[in-house]
Amino acid sequence: QVRNEFYKDTQGVLLVYDVGSKESFDSLDSWLAEMKRELGPHGSLDSVVCVVCANKIDAGKLRVVDESEGRLWAESRGFLYWETSAQSGEGIHEMFQTFYSAIVDLCENGGKRPPGGSGLGFTREQADAIRRIRNSKDSWDTLGVKPGASREEVTRAYRRLAVLLHPDKCPAPGSEDAFKAVVGARTALLRNIK
Repeated sequence: QVRNEFYKDTQGVLLVYDVGSKESFDSLDSWLAEMKRELGPHGSLDSVVCVVCANKIDAGKLRVVDESEGRLWAESRGFLYWETSAQSGEGIHEMFQTFYSAIVDLCENGGKRPPGGSGLGFTREQADAIRRIRNSKDSWDTLGVKPGASREEVTRAYRRLAVLLHPDKCPAPGSEDAFKAVVGARTALLRNIK
């Protein structure tokens, strides 16, 4: 319970994960849950600058969490995102400059993030759909339909996702790959449905 003292009057948080460890990335959810719990009913992440740092980007082929996945996780929550290497120093100076500037802006705005600060341009629904598609096991799962679905059900699911994720309308990181996966899933399923 020593950690809860660190949350009092928090103005900025760095959430750092290792791009070579999926477990490290997946732990961001539990750290975020702890932050919300410790900030209590009167605390809010609206009054905290949160930066997500993807560290060890110099790992090369050992990387298991790609940039778009990390960026999507951060930006869908209104957090800043940086690719860094503590070993080489890449991105560190720029990340801290941005972090400190954002905290100063927060303080100058009465302890709240300035309006329009995130300006992401994509919705939580879009971010969740991209994440679900990225983790799908097969074409049925990609479209979110049960195996054995009819042509009409496949087409309806495809249209809904195509409108939601079309790269011209969805600036979320990973939307282009998700859209391609949706098109591929529809093509594969319709080829096998009579």
